[in-house]
Amino acid sequence: MAKKTNYDSEFCGSLPLNHINVVQPYGYLVVLDKASFRILQVSENGTDLFQTDFHEVIGKELAQFCNTAQLRELQERFAVKFKEKIPLTLTISGRRLLALAHFKETYILLEIEKSDREGERTFTHVYEEVKYAMAAIESAETIIEVSQAAVHELRKITGFDGIMMYHFDEDWNGTVIAEEKEGNLENYLGHTFPASDVPKQARDLYLKNPYRLIPDQKYEPVRLYPVINPVTGAFIDLSDCNLRGVAAVHLEYLKNMNVSASMSIRVIHNNTLWGLIACHHLTPHYLNFELCSVCELISSVISNRISAILNKDLFEQENELQRQQTALIAQVYAEQELIAGLMPEEGISVLSTFAGSGAIVTYKGTYHTFGEVPDRDMIENLCLWLQSKELDRVFSTNQLPELFDEAIPYAAMASGLLAIPVDEDKGEFLAIFRPEVVQTINWGGDPTKTINFDPDGTKYHPRASFKIWKELVHHTADDWTAQELKTAENLRTFIYEFKTKQANYN
Repeated sequence: MAKKTNYDSEFCGSLPLNHINVVQPYGYLVVLDKASFRILQVSENGTDLFQTDFHEVIGKELAQFCNTAQLRELQERFAVKFKEKIPLTLTISGRRLLALAHFKETYILLEIEKSDREGERTFTHVYEEVKYAMAAIESAETIIEVSQAAVHELRKITGFDGIMMYHFDEDWNGTVIAEEKEGNLENYLGHTFPASDVPKQARDLYLKNPYRLIPDQKYEPVRLYPVINPVTGAFIDLSDCNLRGVAAVHLEYLKNMNVSASMSIRVIHNNTLWGLIACHHLTPHYLNFELCSVCELISSVISNRISAILNKDLFEQENELQRQQTALIAQVYAEQELIAGLMPEEGISVLSTFAGSGAIVTYKGTYHTFGEVPDRDMIENLCLWLQSKELDRVFSTNQLPELFDEAIPYAAMASGLLAIPVDEDKGEFLAIFRPEVVQTINWGGDPTKTINFDPDGTKYHPRASFKIWKELVHHTADDWTAQELKTAENLRTFIYEFKTKQANYN
């Protein structure tokens, strides 16, 4: 096809995943009044937790079933200043259980683990395991090395059959950059999954929750009782709740992947979801809160290491562009001539600074070309097209043939364009071209069939196949980076100032 297609799904992204009002059965959910600690809501498996019919516990104080001193102490210490989930241990019906407390504005939400604390590992054991994983990740020097270390260490710790890590592009498609697996799981290294596989609504939830665990995709959902929260008068918001139920379409998606259990762990860069680590198991696979907490910690370590590498690369690129920008300006002043300074026969030029394959400059009625560029008629029409945009800043695109039809025959040499106005009123520009980079995208299944509706339109399903679906993308060049665009803006300002000085001098 000619250009990239955005496969994000507004339909999937609009589903209210946080108000699903059911939980997974590997734990209990209890909602308390913040002031009195009375039980407002409970998951319907609460009968097993309290050894009393779940209907009967509503309105009773939690203190009737366990010692709430630790919970009250945590509320006093953290409720105002701390927004994260806080762990504590409760003994209910003779069982010592780990709970996670969420302190909300008008209520407290407790996620209580089903399994008791007998046989739990020592702090030293867990610490050694985590420190070894952290050391392996922090010693990695590249994004790929970090990713490979991450999936390897997490697989050792969690025991999942397969783990892969993928990075989101600017359109939220995720490409697998590291993978480790065994058994009958498919290989997805190098495959790209369309944005609709993790729609906006789900991506937003990963900013609130470091991980998402589904121990058994065949689970029976457990409802909350009563359905409406009596304090808020609405469905309870389960955005940051680990036990939150799973949308049916995602469960079907896992089934189609031949996966019984899954866990997704976020990777954050600059407060944005940079990628996900997807863990899969062929049979049901449960991780206790302790192991999930370890995964949460390692998620932070991975995110920090990736951010450090990306920030270092960014710093080096900015420094190099700053050096070249300074050299270009010095050359212009040395020559006292714009063209000769920006496009010298030897040394730094705008062509090398912006990694272009060709450039043209129209200035003072003259026309200059450098490298490989389209013919004169196309360039003149391009300048008229740019002039019609009444640009007051740099213009850039990595898909020029999709915006300007006359560029289609020249896509091989001019799929990317960076245009710096020299005198926009006269239609004079410095234009730098980048060549076409033909891409073959190995999609994990046909991205055009991510959501399929039944004939009556009442139900929808995810795609059934994840076999490679190849897409050939033409008319696209390498992206212009934010740092390159900033440097181009600086040059635009300099060109204006230089021209003004020359005009005043003359």
